[in-house]
Amino acid sequence: MPAITKPAARAIIEDFAKEVREKRLQTAKPSKAVINFRTDMKDGIERPIWRVPICILRFRKDNGRISSDVMDHEHNVGLLHETDETAQQTIRQFLEQKDPERTDVLRSSIMHAGQQEPAIITCDGFLINGNRRKMVMDRLHREFPENSTFAYIKCVILPGKDDEGGPPTLLEIEKLENRYQLQSDGKSEYYGFDRALSIKRKIDLGLSLEEQLRDDPRYTEATKPQLEKAVKDCEKMFLKPLECIDRYLKQFHREGQYRTISTGMSDPEGRWQAFIDYNQTYTQSFMNQKKLIELGIEEDEIGSIEEAAFNIIRLRTIPEMPKVHVIMRDLPKFCRTKEGKREILRIVEEVEPVLPSSECFDNNGNPLPTAGIDAKWAAKYSRPIIHHLKKAASKHETLKDKETPLGLLEAAHKKLTHSDMDIGAIGVNDIAKARELATAIEDRAYEIKDQIFHFEKELKKLTDRQR
Repeated sequence: MPAITKPAARAIIEDFAKEVREKRLQTAKPSKAVINFRTDMKDGIERPIWRVPICILRFRKDNGRISSDVMDHEHNVGLLHETDETAQQTIRQFLEQKDPERTDVLRSSIMHAGQQEPAIITCDGFLINGNRRKMVMDRLHREFPENSTFAYIKCVILPGKDDEGGPPTLLEIEKLENRYQLQSDGKSEYYGFDRALSIKRKIDLGLSLEEQLRDDPRYTEATKPQLEKAVKDCEKMFLKPLECIDRYLKQFHREGQYRTISTGMSDPEGRWQAFIDYNQTYTQSFMNQKKLIELGIEEDEIGSIEEAAFNIIRLRTIPEMPKVHVIMRDLPKFCRTKEGKREILRIVEEVEPVLPSSECFDNNGNPLPTAGIDAKWAAKYSRPIIHHLKKAASKHETLKDKETPLGLLEAAHKKLTHSDMDIGAIGVNDIAKARELATAIEDRAYEIKDQIFHFEKELKKLTDRQR
């Protein structure tokens, strides 16, 4: 029997909590608010709103909007300690880079109408909801130091150790963030990739995907089948593409370097959509036995085709071809002919995932940043990748030109009369399936024959009338 454990407690920094208690000021209007914490909404519990100096409020690194940035930084540079001012500046930069357009909109709103919605903070001053508001008001306070309005943020302070109900656990904080994330009312939208990482982190902390979706207003009253469908859709749009990304990063020896995928909504060439489309291809074609047979792809070729796909995604753009995410959708079609599949597999044969260490430095002997390494890798390998990809696409176009009804009939007849069609080679366990297929082929052949017969009759009538 598994051990009974309590949800992990969040450590409170007492010095910070004391500073918040001493420096907070009660607001005049509104003086209280009901927030989506524990059962407050259900029970109508009002919590006081305080005015807290912006200088003692701190960003949280476990903020869903910047998940990819934080994970990448901690993998490559080192842990971000939220109590450290340098770490706070790093988190601020991540937030500023994420969605500058919406930040400007929020700045304009606060500038003209003031802060409308209170932020939510822990008792020691870490923001659960309101990171972007702090960032904007910090900026306004620097621009207009004489205006005391921008020196304070309206906040609801979550309970501390001596307060009723006690301080929130880590899981409760994740639940609270999730509720506000899914009930966005003009705040910055989570970028899909960061949303995926945030969902995964919450699952790891014990908040199931179903529980997370229950916080979405669209599903609060959903039936069980509706919620099950929503869970599957969420896995398809977020968690499964994230699994593809982890395999991609492993291929290039970049485990955890999520900022190499995309920096957010302001990154138009980000790779997130390519992984959504590649995951669909992977699930519908490469994990489907019937589809593999139809495409002529062997199971032991899937890994190499995926390596080729990841090489294509790494380039981001292919001249004179559709966007990379569209190419990911068309990848199975490129493999339909032996020649096309061979071209895709040659990408893997001619491309190395990692540059030699000697090529990872600039002319002054300094290590290249990730973007510089990617540029060198692309300069070295883009030509063979594009050459073989375009040849595979060309083979597909040639096949499409041949796919007239007569051409398809000829191809079907050719397969059925192929020298490999040795019925004696069918395994004992596959006899029933072979008979089922043969019956389906026979039925379809009769349908086609009947359609051709009626088409001939109609054609003859039309010809007779024209005479």
